[in-house]
Amino acid sequence: MKLGFKSIAISDLGLQRDGNEDSALISPRLVAVADGMGGHAAGEVASKVAIDLLVGLVGVLSDDDLDVDSREDLLLSATDQIDNELNKRSAENPEFSGMGTTLTALYLNGDDVELLHVGDSRCYLIKKNKVELLSHDHTVMQELLDQGRLSPDEVFSHPQRALLTQVLMGDSGIHPMLLVREVKKGDRFLLCSDGLSSILSESEINQIIKKKSDLVSDLLAAVKEAGAPDNVTIILSEVVEIDEASELAKLGAANG
Repeated sequence: MKLGFKSIAISDLGLQRDGNEDSALISPRLVAVADGMGGHAAGEVASKVAIDLLVGLVGVLSDDDLDVDSREDLLLSATDQIDNELNKRSAENPEFSGMGTTLTALYLNGDDVELLHVGDSRCYLIKKNKVELLSHDHTVMQELLDQGRLSPDEVFSHPQRALLTQVLMGDSGIHPMLLVREVKKGDRFLLCSDGLSSILSESEINQIIKKKSDLVSDLLAAVKEAGAPDNVTIILSEVVEIDEASELAKLGAANG
């Protein structure tokens, strides 16, 4: 038996949006969230492009003969491929000009997970009912926080907290984050779009985790109670022993 992900996921419109620009992927070894942006349904197209490309990589990434360096190169090159495809589609259709998407993907390889990240969607590790943020927001506010010019509370409440410094939108120049982390059976990972993380603080997420109930439903309910101004996508993936027979599923715009 190999280690893999057992996932629960949901992608919700929220309470103030007409369409869902989020996309997501769950599979035994690869999970991902993409949060699209752009008018005229362009955000839906951008996030779907990102997830569809990852779906195409699932089989290649799962090749046991692939060495670690090659797998990491493949993950990093995925962002270039997404960027190129977005550039191509924008050139073909002016309505898609300016579209873009975040991408936060987690690949399980034996006893390690590899986190690929661009933008402000997030990945948390949940261990012993405590949450640890693994991804690093590519936002102006995060840069100011890193420089000590703002406090975490000031960043969370700042009106420009969603201003991105990196996003996949077909203009290259992207420097994705790639983090490798050892995992154990029972570790859980929470991936989400900023429809969750911009509404609930880490402290509030921690409080919900401590309830030990239906975490995904409880998180979504808490966001909706706070107004849910954006689409909300949540994936909860637990590291378990699997038989590789589990199916792949796409959510949100990618499921259209």
